[in-house]
Amino acid sequence: MTGPKPLANILEITPYKGGQKLDHGWKLSSNENPLGSSQAARTALAKAAEHLELYPDGSAFALREALAKKYGIDAGRIVCGAGSDEIFQLLGRAYLQPGDEIIQSQHGFLVYKLVAQQAGAKCISAPEKNLTADVDAMLERVTDRTKIVFLANPNNPTGSYIPYEEVKRLHKGLRDDILLVLDGAYAEYVRQNDYAAGMEMAGEEPNVLVTRTFSKIHGLAGLRVGWAYGPESVIDALHRVRGPFNVTSVGQAAAIAALADDEFVSHSADHNNGELDRLKPALEAMGYKVYPSVANFLLIEFEDRDGKRADDADAFLRSRGIVIRDMKAYGLPECMRLTIGTKEANDEVLEAFDAFAKAG
Repeated sequence: MTGPKPLANILEITPYKGGQKLDHGWKLSSNENPLGSSQAARTALAKAAEHLELYPDGSAFALREALAKKYGIDAGRIVCGAGSDEIFQLLGRAYLQPGDEIIQSQHGFLVYKLVAQQAGAKCISAPEKNLTADVDAMLERVTDRTKIVFLANPNNPTGSYIPYEEVKRLHKGLRDDILLVLDGAYAEYVRQNDYAAGMEMAGEEPNVLVTRTFSKIHGLAGLRVGWAYGPESVIDALHRVRGPFNVTSVGQAAAIAALADDEFVSHSADHNNGELDRLKPALEAMGYKVYPSVANFLLIEFEDRDGKRADDADAFLRSRGIVIRDMKAYGLPECMRLTIGTKEANDEVLEAFDAFAKAG
Protein backbone atom coordinates (compact mmCIF):
# COMPACT_ATOMS: atom_id res chain seq x y z
CA MET A 1 0.00 0.00 0.00
CA THR A 2 1.43 3.35 -1.08
CA GLY A 3 -0.98 5.75 0.61
CA PRO A 4 -1.92 9.22 -0.65
CA LYS A 5 0.60 11.03 -2.83
CA PRO A 6 1.48 14.71 -2.48
CA LEU A 7 1.46 16.96 -5.53
CA ALA A 8 4.48 16.42 -7.79
CA ASN A 9 5.73 19.99 -7.39
CA ILE A 10 5.72 19.59 -3.59
CA LEU A 11 8.07 16.61 -3.78
CA GLU A 12 10.52 18.77 -5.75
CA ILE A 13 10.92 21.17 -2.82
CA THR A 14 14.03 21.07 -0.66
CA PRO A 15 12.79 22.13 2.80
CA TYR A 16 14.31 25.26 4.28
CA LYS A 17 16.82 24.61 7.04
CA GLY A 18 17.55 27.23 9.66
CA GLY A 19 20.94 27.90 11.16
CA GLN A 20 22.29 25.01 13.19
CA LYS A 21 23.41 25.24 16.80
CA LEU A 22 25.74 23.39 19.15
CA ASP A 23 25.07 22.07 22.63
CA HIS A 24 27.54 24.65 23.87
CA GLY A 25 29.41 27.65 22.52
CA TRP A 26 28.27 30.39 20.18
CA LYS A 27 25.42 30.08 17.68
CA LEU A 28 26.15 32.67 14.99
CA SER A 29 24.24 31.07 12.15
CA SER A 30 20.75 32.63 12.19
CA ASN A 31 21.22 36.43 12.26
CA GLU A 32 19.62 36.65 15.70
CA ASN A 33 20.02 39.71 17.93
CA PRO A 34 22.94 38.95 20.28
CA LEU A 35 21.55 41.40 22.83
CA GLY A 36 18.33 39.41 23.19
CA SER A 37 15.08 41.37 23.26
CA SER A 38 13.62 44.39 24.98
CA GLN A 39 12.82 44.01 28.68
CA ALA A 40 9.58 45.83 27.95
CA ALA A 41 8.69 43.15 25.40
CA ARG A 42 9.41 40.35 27.87
CA THR A 43 7.29 42.05 30.52
CA ALA A 44 4.39 42.49 28.10
CA LEU A 45 4.67 38.86 27.04
CA ALA A 46 4.51 37.66 30.63
CA LYS A 47 1.39 39.72 31.28
CA ALA A 48 -0.29 38.44 28.10
CA ALA A 49 0.60 34.87 29.08
CA GLU A 50 -1.73 35.15 32.08
CA HIS A 51 -4.64 34.54 29.70
CA LEU A 52 -3.51 31.82 27.32
CA GLU A 53 -7.02 30.39 27.36
CA LEU A 54 -8.18 33.27 25.16
CA TYR A 55 -7.88 33.43 21.39
CA PRO A 56 -5.74 36.29 20.05
CA ASP A 57 -7.27 39.24 18.24
CA GLY A 58 -7.46 37.85 14.73
CA SER A 59 -7.13 41.28 13.17
CA ALA A 60 -4.10 42.25 15.30
CA PHE A 61 -5.85 45.61 15.70
CA ALA A 62 -3.68 47.02 18.50
CA LEU A 63 -0.45 45.96 16.79
CA ARG A 64 -1.52 47.45 13.46
CA GLU A 65 -2.47 50.68 15.22
CA ALA A 66 0.94 50.80 16.92
CA LEU A 67 2.71 50.22 13.61
CA ALA A 68 0.60 52.89 11.90
CA LYS A 69 1.48 55.42 14.59
CA LYS A 70 5.18 54.50 14.52
CA TYR A 71 5.59 54.79 10.76
CA GLY A 72 2.87 57.33 9.92
CA ILE A 73 0.93 54.90 7.74
CA ASP A 74 -2.64 53.62 7.42
CA ALA A 75 -3.43 50.77 9.84
CA GLY A 76 -6.04 49.51 7.38
CA ARG A 77 -3.27 48.78 4.87
CA ILE A 78 -1.26 46.57 7.22
CA VAL A 79 -1.44 42.79 7.56
CA CYS A 80 0.38 40.86 10.25
CA GLY A 81 1.76 37.35 10.03
CA ALA A 82 3.80 34.68 11.77
CA GLY A 83 7.05 36.33 10.72
CA SER A 84 7.51 37.88 7.30
CA ASP A 85 7.97 34.29 6.10
CA GLU A 86 4.23 33.76 6.43
CA ILE A 87 3.56 36.93 4.46
CA PHE A 88 5.55 35.43 1.58
CA GLN A 89 3.54 32.20 1.86
CA LEU A 90 0.31 34.19 1.74
CA LEU A 91 1.50 35.98 -1.39
CA GLY A 92 2.03 32.62 -3.04
CA ARG A 93 -1.51 31.54 -2.20
CA ALA A 94 -3.04 34.79 -3.37
CA TYR A 95 -1.09 35.49 -6.55
CA LEU A 96 0.69 32.41 -7.92
CA GLN A 97 -0.48 29.41 -9.85
CA PRO A 98 1.20 26.78 -12.06
CA GLY A 99 2.97 28.37 -15.01
CA ASP A 100 3.55 31.72 -13.30
CA GLU A 101 7.01 33.13 -12.59
CA ILE A 102 8.64 35.12 -9.84
CA ILE A 103 11.92 37.01 -10.16
CA GLN A 104 14.58 37.42 -7.49
CA SER A 105 18.24 38.34 -7.45
CA GLN A 106 20.71 35.49 -7.91
CA HIS A 107 21.41 34.98 -4.22
CA GLY A 108 18.04 36.04 -2.86
CA PHE A 109 16.43 34.67 0.29
CA LEU A 110 15.65 30.96 -0.17
CA VAL A 111 12.02 31.24 0.95
CA TYR A 112 11.03 33.13 -2.22
CA LYS A 113 11.85 30.08 -4.34
CA LEU A 114 9.99 27.79 -1.93
CA VAL A 115 6.89 29.98 -2.23
CA ALA A 116 7.02 29.67 -6.01
CA GLN A 117 7.54 25.91 -5.91
CA GLN A 118 4.62 25.39 -3.57
CA ALA A 119 2.36 27.09 -6.10
CA GLY A 120 3.82 25.22 -9.07
CA ALA A 121 5.37 28.47 -10.29
CA LYS A 122 8.93 29.02 -11.48
CA CYS A 123 11.62 31.08 -9.76
CA ILE A 124 13.80 33.11 -12.12
CA SER A 125 17.10 34.28 -10.61
CA ALA A 126 18.72 37.36 -12.12
CA PRO A 127 22.54 37.54 -12.08
CA GLU A 128 24.06 39.95 -9.59
CA LYS A 129 26.99 42.35 -9.85
CA ASN A 130 29.48 41.96 -7.01
CA LEU A 131 26.85 40.01 -5.06
CA THR A 132 24.46 42.96 -5.34
CA ALA A 133 21.06 42.98 -7.05
CA ASP A 134 21.26 44.20 -10.65
CA VAL A 135 18.12 46.11 -11.64
CA ASP A 136 18.76 45.78 -15.37
CA ALA A 137 19.25 42.02 -15.10
CA MET A 138 16.01 41.68 -13.17
CA LEU A 139 14.05 43.76 -15.67
CA GLU A 140 15.49 41.81 -18.59
CA ARG A 141 13.96 38.63 -17.17
CA VAL A 142 10.41 39.93 -16.94
CA THR A 143 7.98 38.00 -19.15
CA ASP A 144 4.23 37.89 -19.58
CA ARG A 145 4.27 35.13 -16.93
CA THR A 146 5.96 37.29 -14.26
CA LYS A 147 3.65 37.87 -11.28
CA ILE A 148 5.95 38.86 -8.38
CA VAL A 149 9.41 40.41 -8.12
CA PHE A 150 11.05 39.85 -4.73
CA LEU A 151 13.82 42.20 -3.63
CA ALA A 152 15.47 41.69 -0.24
CA ASN A 153 17.03 45.05 0.55
CA PRO A 154 19.40 44.59 2.37
CA ASN A 155 19.84 41.10 1.00
CA ASN A 156 20.35 37.92 2.99
CA PRO A 157 22.91 36.30 2.74
CA THR A 158 25.13 38.81 0.93
CA GLY A 159 24.58 41.85 3.18
CA SER A 160 24.44 44.13 0.14
CA TYR A 161 21.77 46.70 -0.72
CA ILE A 162 20.76 48.91 -3.61
CA PRO A 163 20.01 52.65 -3.21
CA TYR A 164 16.41 53.82 -3.17
CA GLU A 165 16.83 55.44 -6.59
CA GLU A 166 17.60 51.98 -8.00
CA VAL A 167 14.56 50.52 -6.27
CA LYS A 168 12.42 53.20 -7.89
CA ARG A 169 13.99 52.44 -11.27
CA LEU A 170 13.15 48.77 -10.80
CA HIS A 171 9.54 49.61 -10.01
CA LYS A 172 9.24 51.99 -12.95
CA GLY A 173 10.33 49.21 -15.31
CA LEU A 174 7.63 46.78 -14.16
CA ARG A 175 4.10 46.42 -15.50
CA ASP A 176 1.31 47.53 -13.19
CA ASP A 177 0.12 43.93 -12.82
CA ILE A 178 3.46 42.76 -11.40
CA LEU A 179 3.77 42.97 -7.61
CA LEU A 180 7.09 44.32 -6.32
CA VAL A 181 7.78 42.94 -2.84
CA LEU A 182 10.43 44.84 -0.85
CA ASP A 183 11.69 42.64 1.96
CA GLY A 184 13.04 44.93 4.68
CA ALA A 185 13.90 42.35 7.34
CA TYR A 186 17.20 44.12 8.08
CA ALA A 187 16.10 47.69 7.34
CA GLU A 188 16.61 48.96 10.89
CA TYR A 189 20.33 48.26 10.71
CA VAL A 190 20.99 50.41 7.62
CA ARG A 191 22.32 53.93 8.11
CA GLN A 192 23.37 54.81 4.57
CA ASN A 193 21.80 58.07 3.37
CA ASP A 194 20.79 56.66 -0.03
CA TYR A 195 18.76 53.81 1.48
CA ALA A 196 15.02 53.62 2.12
CA ALA A 197 12.88 50.60 2.94
CA GLY A 198 10.20 51.69 0.46
CA MET A 199 7.36 52.60 2.81
CA GLU A 200 6.56 55.74 0.84
CA MET A 201 6.43 53.79 -2.41
CA ALA A 202 4.15 51.16 -0.88
CA GLY A 203 1.85 53.94 0.25
CA GLU A 204 1.59 55.51 -3.21
CA GLU A 205 1.84 52.70 -5.76
CA PRO A 206 -0.80 50.03 -6.47
CA ASN A 207 1.74 47.23 -6.92
CA VAL A 208 4.34 47.63 -4.16
CA LEU A 209 4.33 45.75 -0.86
CA VAL A 210 6.88 46.23 1.95
CA THR A 211 7.46 43.40 4.43
CA ARG A 212 9.09 43.80 7.83
CA THR A 213 9.82 41.57 10.82
CA PHE A 214 10.22 41.67 14.59
CA SER A 215 12.65 38.74 14.41
CA LYS A 216 15.88 40.63 13.81
CA ILE A 217 16.64 43.93 15.52
CA HIS A 218 13.71 43.54 17.94
CA GLY A 219 14.93 40.08 18.96
CA LEU A 220 11.54 38.35 18.84
CA ALA A 221 12.43 35.53 16.43
CA GLY A 222 10.98 32.93 18.78
CA LEU A 223 7.55 34.58 18.72
CA ARG A 224 7.21 34.79 14.92
CA VAL A 225 5.76 38.24 14.26
CA GLY A 226 5.99 40.01 10.91
CA TRP A 227 3.93 42.48 8.94
CA ALA A 228 3.41 44.03 5.54
CA TYR A 229 2.21 47.39 4.27
CA GLY A 230 0.86 48.13 0.82
CA PRO A 231 -2.15 48.74 -1.42
CA GLU A 232 -5.60 48.03 -0.05
CA SER A 233 -6.27 45.45 -2.77
CA VAL A 234 -3.13 43.46 -1.92
CA ILE A 235 -3.74 43.63 1.83
CA ASP A 236 -7.33 42.51 1.28
CA ALA A 237 -6.16 39.50 -0.71
CA LEU A 238 -3.69 38.51 2.01
CA HIS A 239 -6.37 38.76 4.70
CA ARG A 240 -8.53 36.41 2.64
CA VAL A 241 -5.91 33.64 2.61
CA ARG A 242 -4.36 33.97 6.07
CA GLY A 243 -5.44 31.91 9.06
CA PRO A 244 -8.01 33.57 11.34
CA PHE A 245 -5.65 33.66 14.36
CA ASN A 246 -2.24 33.62 12.69
CA VAL A 247 -0.38 35.83 15.20
CA THR A 248 -0.39 34.79 18.85
CA SER A 249 -1.63 37.05 21.63
CA VAL A 250 1.74 36.96 23.39
CA GLY A 251 3.49 37.75 20.12
CA GLN A 252 1.25 40.75 19.50
CA ALA A 253 1.75 42.07 23.03
CA ALA A 254 5.52 41.69 22.92
CA ALA A 255 5.73 43.29 19.48
CA ILE A 256 3.77 46.35 20.58
CA ALA A 257 6.10 46.84 23.54
CA ALA A 258 9.21 46.21 21.43
CA LEU A 259 8.08 48.76 18.88
CA ALA A 260 7.97 51.43 21.57
CA ASP A 261 11.43 50.65 22.95
CA ASP A 262 13.51 52.96 20.78
CA GLU A 263 16.45 52.75 23.20
CA PHE A 264 16.81 48.99 22.74
CA VAL A 265 16.60 49.27 18.94
CA SER A 266 19.17 52.07 18.88
CA HIS A 267 21.50 50.15 21.20
CA SER A 268 21.19 47.04 19.04
CA ALA A 269 22.00 48.98 15.87
CA ASP A 270 24.95 50.75 17.52
CA HIS A 271 26.37 47.46 18.77
CA ASN A 272 25.92 45.80 15.40
CA ASN A 273 27.49 48.55 13.33
CA GLY A 274 30.35 49.01 15.75
CA GLU A 275 31.15 45.30 15.64
CA LEU A 276 30.79 45.21 11.84
CA ASP A 277 33.40 47.96 11.65
CA ARG A 278 35.67 46.00 13.99
CA LEU A 279 35.30 42.49 12.56
CA LYS A 280 35.49 43.15 8.82
CA PRO A 281 38.96 44.80 8.76
CA ALA A 282 40.28 42.37 11.36
CA LEU A 283 39.25 39.37 9.25
CA GLU A 284 40.61 40.99 6.09
CA ALA A 285 43.95 41.56 7.82
CA MET A 286 44.09 37.79 8.39
CA GLY A 287 43.73 37.23 4.64
CA TYR A 288 40.01 36.51 4.32
CA LYS A 289 37.79 38.05 1.66
CA VAL A 290 34.89 39.73 3.47
CA TYR A 291 32.05 41.30 1.52
CA PRO A 292 30.61 44.69 2.55
CA SER A 293 27.46 44.40 4.68
CA VAL A 294 24.84 46.80 6.00
CA ALA A 295 22.97 44.06 7.87
CA ASN A 296 23.82 42.08 11.03
CA PHE A 297 26.09 39.53 9.40
CA LEU A 298 29.16 39.18 7.21
CA LEU A 299 29.65 36.96 4.16
CA ILE A 300 33.17 35.50 4.19
CA GLU A 301 34.85 33.79 1.24
CA PHE A 302 37.42 31.05 1.78
CA GLU A 303 40.29 29.78 -0.36
CA ASP A 304 39.78 26.94 -2.83
CA ARG A 305 42.56 24.65 -1.64
CA ASP A 306 42.87 21.61 0.59
CA GLY A 307 42.50 22.40 4.25
CA LYS A 308 41.35 25.98 3.66
CA ARG A 309 37.92 25.60 2.10
CA ALA A 310 34.65 26.65 3.70
CA ASP A 311 33.92 23.11 4.89
CA ASP A 312 37.33 22.96 6.56
CA ALA A 313 36.66 26.27 8.29
CA ASP A 314 33.25 25.05 9.42
CA ALA A 315 34.74 21.94 11.04
CA PHE A 316 37.52 23.97 12.66
CA LEU A 317 35.11 26.54 14.09
CA ARG A 318 32.75 23.87 15.41
CA SER A 319 35.66 22.24 17.22
CA ARG A 320 36.01 25.55 19.06
CA GLY A 321 32.30 25.87 19.86
CA ILE A 322 31.42 28.31 17.09
CA VAL A 323 28.75 27.57 14.48
CA ILE A 324 28.14 29.84 11.49
CA ARG A 325 26.08 29.29 8.32
CA ASP A 326 27.28 27.44 5.24
CA MET A 327 26.11 28.90 1.93
CA LYS A 328 25.82 25.88 -0.36
CA ALA A 329 22.04 26.24 -0.61
CA TYR A 330 22.56 29.79 -1.88
CA GLY A 331 25.00 28.75 -4.61
CA LEU A 332 27.97 30.12 -2.66
CA PRO A 333 29.82 26.95 -1.56
CA GLU A 334 33.06 28.86 -1.08
CA CYS A 335 31.45 31.19 1.49
CA MET A 336 30.06 31.16 5.00
CA ARG A 337 27.85 33.71 6.76
CA LEU A 338 28.81 34.99 10.19
CA THR A 339 26.16 36.61 12.39
CA ILE A 340 27.42 39.51 14.48
CA GLY A 341 27.45 38.32 18.09
CA THR A 342 28.23 39.79 21.47
CA LYS A 343 31.67 41.32 21.95
CA GLU A 344 32.73 38.20 23.86
CA ALA A 345 31.53 35.94 21.06
CA ASN A 346 33.16 38.10 18.41
CA ASP A 347 36.47 38.08 20.28
CA GLU A 348 36.44 34.27 20.23
CA VAL A 349 35.47 34.32 16.55
CA LEU A 350 38.50 36.45 15.70
CA GLU A 351 40.79 34.17 17.70
CA ALA A 352 39.39 31.10 15.93
CA PHE A 353 39.63 32.63 12.44
CA ASP A 354 43.19 33.70 13.14
CA ALA A 355 44.10 30.19 14.30
CA PHE A 356 42.48 28.69 11.18
CA ALA A 357 44.37 31.09 8.92
CA LYS A 358 47.66 30.06 10.53
CA ALA A 359 46.92 26.33 10.63
CA GLY A 360 48.42 23.93 8.09
